[in-house]
Amino acid sequence: MKRVVLFLATNLAVMLVLSLVTSLLGVNKFLTANGLNLGMLLAFAAVIGFGGSLISLMMSKMMAKWSTGARVIESPSNSTEVWLVDTVGRLAQRAGLPMPEVAIYDGEPNAFATGASKNSSLVAVSTGLLQGMTREEVEAVLAHEVAHIANGDMVTLTLIQGVVNTFVVFISRVIAYAVDSFLRKGEENSGPGMVYMATSIVCEIVFGILASVIVAYFSRQREFRADAGAAHLMGSAMPMQNALRRLGGLHTESLPQSMAASGIAGGKASWMALFSSHPPLEERIAALEVK
Repeated sequence: MKRVVLFLATNLAVMLVLSLVTSLLGVNKFLTANGLNLGMLLAFAAVIGFGGSLISLMMSKMMAKWSTGARVIESPSNSTEVWLVDTVGRLAQRAGLPMPEVAIYDGEPNAFATGASKNSSLVAVSTGLLQGMTREEVEAVLAHEVAHIANGDMVTLTLIQGVVNTFVVFISRVIAYAVDSFLRKGEENSGPGMVYMATSIVCEIVFGILASVIVAYFSRQREFRADAGAAHLMGSAMPMQNALRRLGGLHTESLPQSMAASGIAGGKASWMALFSSHPPLEERIAALEVK
């Protein structure tokens, strides 16, 4: 329930902020008496498309902590926490990164990295992962997450999401206007009607699904790169392969939807793989074998 309320509240806040921004910029007035102002519509679509993605990126670390209950290790209280902080620090140094925040959360085996930039990142690991893996395997998972930060994956995926969102909003409204104009040809009232609204909503849903396939593809590619990055940081591909094999034998739990692409676990081997943020574990292991 906490996750649902947080998700709804966050999205409502983002919608209100974007509505205010488009209103202040005047780009929400793309429907004119003379037709569709494509330049203004593109500006509106860009604000909506990139605005939501960038706000989500800026809030990513805070939302990750809230939604998973992750506790940042400010001062290690036991040997496991000392090892975690030291290991992440060593891996970050090898990758040429400033020290990320390190956190633990209660849950099934998983881990994630998030943050708006390389200078403001978070690496979190679940208690289930710590209990179900050897330290070398956990270190490989941590190296994978540090590689995500070093590769700038959070920002890259945000920009890709912003681009596809912009085109979804733009094309949906162009098609909606064209359909509405065709069906109301000859009527005196030239303003858009209910057909415009309905068509716009349907198009956004359809194009949104297609766009998610594109974003998921890029997300899967970044997992391969992060696996390779982990192998480089560890000095061998074997620990990462062992960690992935271990994940295959553990019961993993999905992260909240807004963070699903950030986790170590995931991937489907069916047609739903098109929408998956992670490749199947078998493909990731095979890719490491050729490194």
